[in-house]
Amino acid sequence: MLKQATRDLFMNLASLFKPMETLERIKIASVVPDNEVKDMTTQKVSVIVALKNQAEQLPELNIDLQTTFRQFGRDFEIIYVDDGSTDRTWRELLELARGWNNIKLVKLRTTFGESSVLDAGRNLACGEYIIYFTCRVNINPKDLGKLLEKIMGGADVVVGVRHPRRDSRLNQLVSKVFNAMTNHFAKLGLSDINSGVIGVRRSVLEHVPFYGALNAFIPVMARRQGYRVEEEQVEQLQGRFNQSLYPKDYIRRFLDLISVLFLSNYSKKPLHFLGFAGALFAILGAAINIYLFFYRILGIGGIAGKPMLLLGTLLLIIGIQMISIGLLGEIIIFTHAKDIQEYNIEEIIE
Repeated sequence: MLKQATRDLFMNLASLFKPMETLERIKIASVVPDNEVKDMTTQKVSVIVALKNQAEQLPELNIDLQTTFRQFGRDFEIIYVDDGSTDRTWRELLELARGWNNIKLVKLRTTFGESSVLDAGRNLACGEYIIYFTCRVNINPKDLGKLLEKIMGGADVVVGVRHPRRDSRLNQLVSKVFNAMTNHFAKLGLSDINSGVIGVRRSVLEHVPFYGALNAFIPVMARRQGYRVEEEQVEQLQGRFNQSLYPKDYIRRFLDLISVLFLSNYSKKPLHFLGFAGALFAILGAAINIYLFFYRILGIGGIAGKPMLLLGTLLLIIGIQMISIGLLGEIIIFTHAKDIQEYNIEEIIE
């Protein structure tokens, strides 16, 4: 009992010498309701700008962004992320940061892509509302305020639709095909999914995974999670635009679309995806082999050298392999099931 009394005495004395910062926090928390404290710390706007070799347009771009978001009367910050520029972009950013106290800078060692830029900016951002755009699409920064208005009005994700389009006809054609495919497979009705302009609530990015080149599919995955996704037109300005002439770029986009659809629908049940196709192949292959078996047993003819024998055997093997891979996926998912959450809770009332 003496030891316990001594320990309690020391703990009480230690509490008298808490740092002033801790006492201030306790004082604030006791006076201000929890929901108001949250509003004070999170109801801020973070603008994330992806840059690569855009040194010349930086001063004008920054003025337009500062003017646009100051009109909303909210605290805001602008996060410029240099995605491996080789010109004087970083030096220009350093000059800008000296004149503005709401600018943050991130420099990537080399070009990592827009998903990495968005992730780096999000990790540094303090705002509840996040506006992201890449300078490669050359949109009017004054129109970004319309995205923020829609988010403040209740939308969870707002996709910027470039209108009118100023880039090449080839880019527009590829974009139309890509949007049509994505809308068909994902059951969406968006006009410009890969615009590179998006407004989003911070909570959405915390529940929707994106990596590699999957940032363009954030609206798709957000809709699958039950979030409200809307569109807003933004003006595309005249200028130079990147143009993809290599088939591998389009093949990668198609593969990314397959990845998104698989992760959105079968992340916790891979056997449903692979097993269904595997079962079809296996049944078809088995049917062909059974037909050839009776064809030979009944003496109707020989099967040596028939292409159908090879086809049936091949389909049967492929089907069994796909089912086996699906089962292996199920074993992996079972091992890590507690770390995977497919659902998204909007509200809990007790």
